[in-house]
Amino acid sequence: MSILPSATRLGCAVAAAAVLAASCSSSSQPQQKAPAKQSATTVSPSEVPTSGIVETVTAPMPRAEAGESERDAGALKALDRMSSYLRTLKTFQVRSETSRDDVLENGQNVAFAGVVDMIVERPNRLRAEVTSDKQHRLYFYDGKSFTLWGRRVNYYATVPAPPTLRALADTLADKYSIELPLVDLFYWGERRSTGDLEGAVDVGPSQVGGVTCEHYAFRQPGADWQVWIQQGDYPLPRKLVITTTSDDARPQYTSVMTWNLAPSFDAAAFTFVPPKDARRIAFAANQAGEVAQ
Repeated sequence: MSILPSATRLGCAVAAAAVLAASCSSSSQPQQKAPAKQSATTVSPSEVPTSGIVETVTAPMPRAEAGESERDAGALKALDRMSSYLRTLKTFQVRSETSRDDVLENGQNVAFAGVVDMIVERPNRLRAEVTSDKQHRLYFYDGKSFTLWGRRVNYYATVPAPPTLRALADTLADKYSIELPLVDLFYWGERRSTGDLEGAVDVGPSQVGGVTCEHYAFRQPGADWQVWIQQGDYPLPRKLVITTTSDDARPQYTSVMTWNLAPSFDAAAFTFVPPKDARRIAFAANQAGEVAQ
């Protein structure tokens, strides 16, 4: 099973299945020796930055010798370590600043910026707010029901939900063609493997928002992607860049993440209380679509 099902999976998880008509129904040999890495930065949960200007400094990528495997064992191990660490996080808040390319009919890429702010309490609570040039949506999951609210149009839809986040992600994708925001954080931490990766490279040390990371590049059918993983005792993904290689325009998706591992909230944060003038609609099962803005 691939790490990323498509180049737009992570963070472009704001697609919804409700359709609007009149209303919304909607181990391999090592590479050449790289320069010595910077000292790892260990950040305690309370020190994990939640904002700041993103700065990325990357060392030149070493070229593989002829005949050398492109699947670097160290890069694969780092990805597994990150995945294992994500599984240990019971409660967290993550903010993602995103940029996503859309391809025009003439083949030109245009970029749209967005922000995802999400609180998670495993195994069965999630609240996410997605704001971009095109949309403003909120997602609520309290272990019993799931609600998607299109704030700008003030339409919402609610359905019964399974008892875990992983089951919720599967149900929404399979039944309604909806993807949760930042859904691959759950897939990485739960069930993605490295078996389908055709390439894995340790690019070198890097800085993302003042946090020392290790920069890795991976390749799989249809997508090239890069991830910056925080060094030290908290191997969090700090930045992700995905390039769709099955499209000649090679559109990109970028997510820069800041983490809070000790967020403050109460149970009410995960329950949707509709405004008095909000209109309830129904999701269209097995039909892709979007809740209009």
